[in-house]
Amino acid sequence: MFDTSLVEGVSCHVDPRGVATVTFAHPRSNSLPSVVLSELASTIRGLGDRNDVRVVVLGSAGDRAFCAGASFDELVAISNPEEGLSFFMGFANVINAIRSIPQFVIGRVQGKTVGGGVGLASAVDHCLATQFASVKLSELAVGIGPFVVGPAVERKLGVSGMSQLAVDATEWRTAEWAASRGLYADVYESVEELDGAVDALAGRLAGSNPEAMAELKRTFWRGTEDWDTLLQERAAISGRLVLSDFTRKAIAKFKAG
Repeated sequence: MFDTSLVEGVSCHVDPRGVATVTFAHPRSNSLPSVVLSELASTIRGLGDRNDVRVVVLGSAGDRAFCAGASFDELVAISNPEEGLSFFMGFANVINAIRSIPQFVIGRVQGKTVGGGVGLASAVDHCLATQFASVKLSELAVGIGPFVVGPAVERKLGVSGMSQLAVDATEWRTAEWAASRGLYADVYESVEELDGAVDALAGRLAGSNPEAMAELKRTFWRGTEDWDTLLQERAAISGRLVLSDFTRKAIAKFKAG
């Protein structure tokens, strides 16, 4: 889907309560090219250093899709393992930024999400969605596999939920399915209801003790201290596989269809 009303990039607004809203956008269903991934990671890390920011809300623009995952245009342009590593490290850097800042990150998922978008929804500390927010890990269908986002997805959905998405790579799972496995905390009937719930939760958290929230977040993420290294290793795997003939042909087919 191509939505010309969406302008590529990342925006950030901090309201008087200390709620920072980070929004990413791309005309192609909020896909994530390298420049957007880099801006997203740097924006989130920057918020982590601000004492006036109490909580972060992560969402995307538009109402048709939360995130279409990796940019196919960039995937087909990768010509060597180093370029592949660099591209997939974009997703690793965003996940690690979410993981490492002291503030809670609330996810706002208003529509369908694929691949790396599922990784973002899994990496936030608390995720709310609409009934339209179905999910799919499509990486295996193009010969790659969800290696970089895998640790975040497995941490949130468990090995069973992660493997169901990864193996059945062409089928959508409903928002209710995702909620039943812990990806979404709540599912709402409309975007308006979702936004009301996100705003209410963000406001309550903004009034909470920031020191207590930071300590609680460290507790939630205990056991992920090796993710800087782990996700880099996973990015190298994807960076190598994206060069295969199978993947080249599969991506070309997806782009044509």
